[in-house]
Amino acid sequence: MVLVTGATGNFGKAVIDFLLAKGVDPQGIAALVRNMDRAGNLWDTGINLRVGSYEDQNSLLRAFQGIDRLLLVSGNEVSTRSAQHSNVVRAAVGSGVEHIFYTSFSRRDETQRSPLWRITQSHLQTEKWLLESGIGHTILKNNLYMDSIPAFVGADVLKTGRIYFPAGKGKVSAGLRREYAEATANLLVSKGHKNKTYDLTNAEAYGFDQVAAHISELSGREIKYVSPSLDEYTHTLIEAGVPAEFVTISGNFAQAQAQGELDLVSGDLEKLLGRKPTSIKDFLTSVYTQ
Repeated sequence: MVLVTGATGNFGKAVIDFLLAKGVDPQGIAALVRNMDRAGNLWDTGINLRVGSYEDQNSLLRAFQGIDRLLLVSGNEVSTRSAQHSNVVRAAVGSGVEHIFYTSFSRRDETQRSPLWRITQSHLQTEKWLLESGIGHTILKNNLYMDSIPAFVGADVLKTGRIYFPAGKGKVSAGLRREYAEATANLLVSKGHKNKTYDLTNAEAYGFDQVAAHISELSGREIKYVSPSLDEYTHTLIEAGVPAEFVTISGNFAQAQAQGELDLVSGDLEKLLGRKPTSIKDFLTSVYTQ
């Protein structure tokens, strides 16, 4: 039986949907939820619901009983993620899980110099624990979600006529979250993936100058890309009332892109999907021509 953690989140729910669409028996799928009240429409799928929390190792030991394949969807709480993942890996060992699939993060720089060190540190630690656990594992290094690009572009881009983001001339090979989830489901239902790493990226990398050009073409209005300094960007957004946490995170991703850390192109996603991933132009078409 395969168990999907983070089952009520966008990624985990999408993986479950793809498993069911592929004909996997609902009774062969389990979903980890914090409590049954949060299960939502998972009740209607016929899959097994198991209660457990990343913070409670004993609850995970109970939830993982009878599970041979476990999808560990990385936690969203960066400050506590390492401790949470440690609980999951230890519970998996204690429950006899045979194979862990882990959603990690794509990166070049694995040192504290990286603007994304706060994010990547826990991923590196989790990968180390998986290696040391003795459990068969598969690492999925997901690049940035393409779904986040409109947030960086800004909701008022068609009014202001500009993208204001300090990514310089750097590029990113972001792909759709849903396609990362589909590729993950394909891995879960096939064999030969133990102790392997897959880099899930788009088939091409692109910069925000290209994003601006595509939106210009789609909207019929000239959109300019402006790349300020990080300090100017931070000051401008804070003054505009944007939440500080978003400003910090988006600034970190912008700086990482500017330094080439997200410009990683692999054919793994295309191979796992059996087709070309959705391009940035096609994605922007779906967003800006509705």
